[in-house]
Amino acid sequence: MSEHTVAVPQNAREIGDWLLDRVAHYLNRPAAELGSTVPLSRYGLESMYAFALCGDIEDLLGVSVHPAVVWNIETVDGIAAHLAALPGRRR
Repeated sequence: MSEHTVAVPQNAREIGDWLLDRVAHYLNRPAAELGSTVPLSRYGLESMYAFALCGDIEDLLGVSVHPAVVWNIETVDGIAAHLAALPGRRR
């Protein structure tokens, strides 16, 4: 995660926006070029980045997420909805 303080997203939309920024960072592409309903596998997101993304999620939201969630749910919107519904996440 960046060294700047990031506000904790409060709902699925905010989580999705944050996730899209993180995915764009790992792909070295502008977030505006990515779609939140496009499967991440279409962008060629490598498994090591899925692990890193899960670490980012844990750091920001305070919940542990297995990388399989990223591959099984596939889209930023889907992952964001899943994360927003998790009990015990940091708010």
